[in-house]
Amino acid sequence: MTLNKYKFAVIRCIDVRLLCLLLISLATIGCSDGRPERLLVTGQVLIDGAPLSYGYIRFVPKEMRPSGGNLDEEGRFTLSCYEKNDGIIPGEYRVEVNAAESISSSKKKWHAPKKYFSYKTSDLVKKITEPTDSLVINLTWDGGEPFVERTR
Repeated sequence: MTLNKYKFAVIRCIDVRLLCLLLISLATIGCSDGRPERLLVTGQVLIDGAPLSYGYIRFVPKEMRPSGGNLDEEGRFTLSCYEKNDGIIPGEYRVEVNAAESISSSKKKWHAPKKYFSYKTSDLVKKITEPTDSLVINLTWDGGEPFVERTR
């Protein structure tokens, strides 16, 4: 092998190594979206033991970003924080369930008591420390039942 061919082979080998390092670096950088760690959480909202089939649940922290999700017909939800179904930042949360359905411009049907509408009055607190697919949120009517409210 002549000296020029040897130099070319060494340079080519270095170029391939640098390219591999660059690709590995780019792949590693792409693994994080720069946002806080999130845990995948799904669960179910029950009211007096039965699934709450209408509403939206929201987990509100003291200083972090809230997470929430729509309830399906079985009361099931998957939490989203920044993007759909991306989970929740670990921590302690106050929980609210908005189960007020607008049935006309002047009427709302409440599928759960109004106290759950705001985290400030719901008295629901959950600490999320690990992913789960079985978080249960229990609500109660305390003897009440769904009702229609005039808003105007």
